[in-house]
Amino acid sequence: RNPFFKDEIFEKLVPAVPPLKITIKKKGSINIQTTGFLNSQAHSLKPIIQIGKNGLNDQIKTSVRQALDARELIKVTLLQNTDENIHEVAEILEEEIGVETVQKIGRILILFKQSSKKENRKISAKVKEI
Repeated sequence: RNPFFKDEIFEKLVPAVPPLKITIKKKGSINIQTTGFLNSQAHSLKPIIQIGKNGLNDQIKTSVRQALDARELIKVTLLQNTDENIHEVAEILEEEIGVETVQKIGRILILFKQSSKKENRKISAKVKEI
């Protein structure tokens, strides 16, 4: 018999490992079906906002707000000359504007937010049906 397989000896040799803390980021109304639908809707869209060497400034944030209010679903491109990180940009826009990040592909963000104007709520009406 091998003495290392006994529990009391094993516990002395191997320190106790603390339990893992797993945090799950809660997304608003986006689930897998909604993400798939929004990706299919965004496939044919061209990026309408570009973040360049000036980074994510107030003008860009205002443009994102206005575009989302008019369209609900947009693509944002991070140009090669920007120092911004796509994950940081997505996080900032989620916190400050309240957008939902549908997908991040390379340097392209797909963003969704329900329009405050009822006449512009075409995509969100379809999202509610899903």
